[in-house]
Amino acid sequence: MAESHLVVSLSGLTHDVPEALDRAVAFTAELRARGVPVSQLFRPAGVPAGSALAQWIRERRAAGDALVLHGYDHTTDPMPQPRVGRRAEFAALPRHEAGLRLTAARRALTVLELRTDLFVPPRWLASPGTVDALRDQGFAVLADEHGVRFLREPGAPLLRSRVLGFRVSGERHPVADDRRAAEAWRCRVLAAEVTRTVRRGGLVRINVRAKDLKRSPRRAAVLAAVDAALELGATPATYHPTAVASAA
Repeated sequence: MAESHLVVSLSGLTHDVPEALDRAVAFTAELRARGVPVSQLFRPAGVPAGSALAQWIRERRAAGDALVLHGYDHTTDPMPQPRVGRRAEFAALPRHEAGLRLTAARRALTVLELRTDLFVPPRWLASPGTVDALRDQGFAVLADEHGVRFLREPGAPLLRSRVLGFRVSGERHPVADDRRAAEAWRCRVLAAEVTRTVRRGGLVRINVRAKDLKRSPRRAAVLAAVDAALELGATPATYHPTAVASAA
């Protein structure tokens, strides 16, 4: 069986929802017990430097998690684009405007005593202008819906890999009045896709949103999928280029 790598990311944490941070702390502790670091997808706008979230992100980065810039301000719509929704912040931006937002985001990170050269766009959608702006600013990695792109290498090679998780948008699933049945179906799909990708020798990317951790079946499904991937020989990694490049 070809070598496989496993990247687990966490997104959607905000400083004003303490219970979400509590769930994230418990979840990452369970992953840490399995030897799996987390790629923390972090939006810095509006996060106070002295907040519990900022402190935790600093601690997690020091402990080996990867800090990944996850946009700047998801609440505004820089360029109206009904097809992708309001929160796909970098999906339609031209190079100049994407650069301005990246600069603002990096300044916000600096206030929090943080820095990173890794980027995941909101909703995993990045415009060509965003890709150019990331290169302009020296980012090393862009992870989007298509895969992981190494921006500092000639030609910016793309390591193709789908993002696995519980996103509803674009899913094809049976019509079910019973929400529990639909939820169980999503959990089974995650387990099957993770197992199939590991056996094929590809890069497994699981993204967990903060709101997913409120649902016990989803949390349990992710941990079960991680355990299955590890049992099949997948190597834990993050979006840091030295960690994930060996999967190419």
